[in-house]
Amino acid sequence: MGVSVLKDSCFGISLVLEKIMSCSCFGASATKTKKGFSGQANNGIDENLLESIRHFSYNEIKSATNNFHVSNKLGRGGFGTVYKGTLRDGVVVAVKALSAQSKQGVHEFLTEIKTISNVRHFHLVELIGCCVDGGNRILVYEYVENNSLERALLSSRGTNIKLDWSKRSAICLGVARGLTYLHEELEPHIVHRDIKASNILLDEDLNPKIGDFGLAKLFPDNITHISTKIAGTTGYLAPEYALGGQLTLKADVYSFGVLILEIVSGRNNSNNWGGSQPKLLVEWAWQLHEEGKLLEIVDSELTDFSEEEVTRYMKVAFFCTQAAANRRPLMSQVVDMLSRNIRINDKQLTAPGSFQDSKLRGSSSKNTASTSQEMSSVPVTITQVTPR
Repeated sequence: MGVSVLKDSCFGISLVLEKIMSCSCFGASATKTKKGFSGQANNGIDENLLESIRHFSYNEIKSATNNFHVSNKLGRGGFGTVYKGTLRDGVVVAVKALSAQSKQGVHEFLTEIKTISNVRHFHLVELIGCCVDGGNRILVYEYVENNSLERALLSSRGTNIKLDWSKRSAICLGVARGLTYLHEELEPHIVHRDIKASNILLDEDLNPKIGDFGLAKLFPDNITHISTKIAGTTGYLAPEYALGGQLTLKADVYSFGVLILEIVSGRNNSNNWGGSQPKLLVEWAWQLHEEGKLLEIVDSELTDFSEEEVTRYMKVAFFCTQAAANRRPLMSQVVDMLSRNIRINDKQLTAPGSFQDSKLRGSSSKNTASTSQEMSSVPVTITQVTPR
């Protein structure tokens, strides 16, 4: 029996996308006034693709953000700058303004709308509406009070947020539940492709919410993988995806494993760990595991935690980052391993896989030729195989 593969293109999944876009989540589809929604006037964007979402005018967005004032700036991502805004009805929102009007930017903008306009889950950031006005491309999201996990975790010395172990473990579990919903409960499934600390937002109670769906792909149930250009963030890319462009849901599982290690250690997955021979965080953690010193990786800011529980979380991270995709668990299995005090059979573990500077590292690399183009070792969001 041959494998079923979905070839990716700008239009390859449009029919599937239309199916989940057919109903409106905002009873105010009364906002179907299509002012300024001419396909020609908006770089070829079909107005029909935007019918199931609330529309804002550019003037409304300018007013909400005080003309995009620097004091309202929340951060900057791969595709644009995010601002805090207050709508006329007093609702506080996060406004993501596209940074460039490239074809790629427009495609990512539409992808984000198509992918999550009808998706609702406690651990996913909610898309409220958008603005397509002249040359402007803007997404309006629910406002999440405590910014990103990256800011809280990796810049904790400069914030008022203190992440003890109970909060960190809850964040791991919340993200895992959000991914389980995307991978296993939605039809068609969604693979996020860019799970990392900067794309996990924290609400007022530090509940995690997965954001930034600009790179997301729909994943119908009857295919084995999508053959696509590589996109994501170096250091978080699953080896089989980084080398061959073969995307499955297990690519998100790999990225989540890296995220667990970052949450436990308070360090990012850069190529700076391991002393005289710099290693990625996942490689350094595995080295410490083999030496029986795994707890040395735990963030020094954590002073009160269960060593057994922290060790279990890190072993789950190793299962998630196995070099061979078929050795990684489903996200529902990850939720089970994280939420239950069960003994994990680490004898089944092999060295995690990692991809950095055109080299595949890990137990599955012995017979694998390194044929991809060189990737930057700096952890930045990329599309294809070179940094943007």
